[in-house]
Amino acid sequence: MEHSINFEKRRFWILVIMVSISGFSQGMLLPLVSVIFEQDGVSSALNGLNATGLYIGTLLIAPFIEQPLRKFGYKPIIVIGGALVFLSLLMFPLWKSITFWFILRLLIGIGDHALHYATQTWITSTVPANRLGKSIAIYGLSFGLGFAVGPLFVPLMNVFEALPFIVSSVLCLVAWSLIFLLKNERPEAIQMTNADEKAWGRYVSTLRYAWVAFLPPFCYGFLESSLNALFPVYALRLSFDVAMLSFILAAFSAGGIISQVPLGMLGDKIGRRRILLIALAGGGTIFGIGSFLEGSEILVAVVFLCAGLFAGSLFSLGITYMTDLTPKELLPTGNLLCGIFFSLGSLSGPFLGGLYLQFVTQYSFLLLVSIMLLSVFFISLIGGRTVKRAI
Repeated sequence: MEHSINFEKRRFWILVIMVSISGFSQGMLLPLVSVIFEQDGVSSALNGLNATGLYIGTLLIAPFIEQPLRKFGYKPIIVIGGALVFLSLLMFPLWKSITFWFILRLLIGIGDHALHYATQTWITSTVPANRLGKSIAIYGLSFGLGFAVGPLFVPLMNVFEALPFIVSSVLCLVAWSLIFLLKNERPEAIQMTNADEKAWGRYVSTLRYAWVAFLPPFCYGFLESSLNALFPVYALRLSFDVAMLSFILAAFSAGGIISQVPLGMLGDKIGRRRILLIALAGGGTIFGIGSFLEGSEILVAVVFLCAGLFAGSLFSLGITYMTDLTPKELLPTGNLLCGIFFSLGSLSGPFLGGLYLQFVTQYSFLLLVSIMLLSVFFISLIGGRTVKRAI
């Protein structure tokens, strides 16, 4: 019994370490490539388009990843995903080309999704329900910390341009090698009709159980991409200081990091749905208030910090709520759909936000964010009542 508990702990922390290094590589890669392209005179539109490669890669692999996971188990998927990430990072210095780097980001998106999907499903399938909120919160926190630390390594390019890619690749390789210490496991077999064993049937069945749990990951993807990609454009129009702008964006991430584990543990005690509704309502209300405080950069930073305390945990809370609602044999499909909805939110954020900035000039950009959060709150409040918890 003690040996089994020790194995579970070791497995959990190895998976957490892998995800933190993955977050680090993503957090470093996004600003690093943007800075290099900007210095080389690449247009901002082409620069932004190139950054979507990560999310496109995620969506490309999503329909094909579940079946191999069920057939071969978690470990092979993590091994392949991690290898794709560190090899792609190592290849960036070989040839500086917009097309080549887009392909590499596409491959990193594929590898990252495989790694996250397998580790996330492994955790949600094996951690007891009374500890799931805390465990997924630690999982989300590790990625968030890695993502926050990543940009700090961008200045290494001043030593020589390839150095950040090499450092990130080596760290990914070290974390990836830890997976070989674990024994492979497989998800529970599906006990369903022949129709439901097909991919489309599994998607439909999982959506029937847990559609409301996929809205928070979508919302978080929208938040993350729109705030990082378009709020800087809006803020510079308001003559915000560039250094202060970086601090404002970091404040939202800091809020999510601070509240991630407490909200996860609270969800274990009083229910995930209640915490999700509080997070959505709190984040939407605070961003709405922030739209009236844009005369002060400091107050906007405080708004972002407070909003992050509520909305910064939407992805991890959505995963744990999905786990509550979904039968165990459908957890791989549920985790897959969480990733798909997050990617759809990440792609729609810059698109809808760009249209808003272009055509809605008299209202604050933060109102769009507030409307998105509050809309999902009301949908979850009303529609979520009909959802039955899986036993």
